[in-house]
Amino acid sequence: MINGFHTIVYSDDPDATRAFFNDVLGWPSIDAGGGWQIFKTKPAELGVHPTKGPDGEVWGTAPMHQSSLMCDDIEATVAELRAKGVEVADEINDEGFGLTTMITVPGAGQMMLYQARHELAHALPD
Repeated sequence: MINGFHTIVYSDDPDATRAFFNDVLGWPSIDAGGGWQIFKTKPAELGVHPTKGPDGEVWGTAPMHQSSLMCDDIEATVAELRAKGVEVADEINDEGFGLTTMITVPGAGQMMLYQARHELAHALPD
């Protein structure tokens, strides 16, 4: 049966992107061969969102996928990331379901940083 969830981040500068996950976030990795690092991530969740909001506003198009980094305290995490030289958007947005901002991952563009206000699904027992 399914034993995990593998995410791929495409990058124009894989070395810089790998350094970000390794050196900035401190995620351990293995070499899958030929220098292809596979990182151990934190617990993961999967949400399925509609492509339109209740008022018909377009939220996305199918097929579309998004990865977010999660944290317990977005203000403290933003301060820590900025101290490590990470480019972080100036605004923290209250989305109702949680607080969000965007960070720049070298070579890979922007990724959402997210502090959930809801129960965390990754804390559920198997």
